[in-house]
Amino acid sequence: MTTPRTLRPVTAAVLALALASAAPVAHAQAPAGPATAVATPATAPAGVSAPAAARRTAATGLLLPGPTGEAAVGRSALHLVDRSRKDLWVPERARELMVDVFYPARSAARPPARYADPREARLLLEDVEVRDEALVRRLGATRAHSVVRARPQPGKHPLVLLSPGFGAPRFTLTTLAEDLASRGHVVALVDHAYESSGTVFPGGRVLTCVACRKAETHEDMRKATVNRAQDLSFVLDRLTGPRPAWPHASLIDRERVGAAGHSLGGAAAASVMAYDDRVRAGVNMDGTFGDPVPERGLGGRPFMLLGTGDAAHQPGGEDVTWDAAWRNLDGWKRWLAVTGTHHFTFSDLPALFEQLRLPYPGAQPTIRADRAIGLVRTYTAAFFDLHLRGTHRPVLDGPTSENPEVRFNHHER
Repeated sequence: MTTPRTLRPVTAAVLALALASAAPVAHAQAPAGPATAVATPATAPAGVSAPAAARRTAATGLLLPGPTGEAAVGRSALHLVDRSRKDLWVPERARELMVDVFYPARSAARPPARYADPREARLLLEDVEVRDEALVRRLGATRAHSVVRARPQPGKHPLVLLSPGFGAPRFTLTTLAEDLASRGHVVALVDHAYESSGTVFPGGRVLTCVACRKAETHEDMRKATVNRAQDLSFVLDRLTGPRPAWPHASLIDRERVGAAGHSLGGAAAASVMAYDDRVRAGVNMDGTFGDPVPERGLGGRPFMLLGTGDAAHQPGGEDVTWDAAWRNLDGWKRWLAVTGTHHFTFSDLPALFEQLRLPYPGAQPTIRADRAIGLVRTYTAAFFDLHLRGTHRPVLDGPTSENPEVRFNHHER
């Protein structure tokens, strides 16, 4: 048994076949005591203004779609250590997380934050067998749209916990995190130690994907999913509990918390809801439910499945965990499939690979990168607007002529 769908092109096809025949393993990416906290050129894609494109071109990096909401986006970095838990993959260490917190800001007058540490950029590209120094430099020079130490907007905002795919660093969900923050959410984007191609921790430590070598069975992936759920609960504790790790924690409305993720991160969104009733709504983007949704359901809380339109994630498809999850979900629910997508198009990878002119890790999607990112952001934001803000979004009511790629597999409540 192997780990789930990965970034590595040599293993991706084999793992996809394993999923089709063996089922419930996480349909996921791969590479690769008290808590402590420290604040730490191509054609412009849709959503990027000409001045913004010019600034980023001058920096020689890639161009990322800009946020679509009205607010500027601030950003903080936190290093969290859960001393009550041993790391699942390296038991001699306490469980560590790196978290980027994105939030609605008053303005974005400072230069935008770096998209990824150059060491993380190098390791991500090496994971898909790319060692071209020019491409490594371009990805390392890329800037996001969020600003470090920006002044936050006043008021109370919903919180969304966001988790990437197995083996993927947290920066691969930056475009979604920034977009949600621009629409009025606080977003905690989590890097899980030893589960990414490479993550830089304080002191210059670079932790790579030990999990990608150790996870071999369905039970390993169940444990990995539950472990991530515990990570997300711990982040919630540190953001909303006494002595919060983030200096702007008073912005968070503790009664309006959601979770979402890609691949294993999406499975973890359901898992954390099963164990932590503070999380009120969740989205799984193309991830196998390594930890099945309980037969008792999720206490009537809303959940959305957002996946590919291929054979894996359709009713009666190869990933049988989605049918099982659908049966057990007992609140408002949607099962949406996006035609032309591939497993990795629910992250930033399409924008990165398209501009770096790299072959896709697996089957080539037919949907444009900017279109895929736009649809993911539209439906995810609509879901959290509805269930955390009480704002009706008609896009969730059924198929629309504006978004013909999106199929409603089921339509209930």
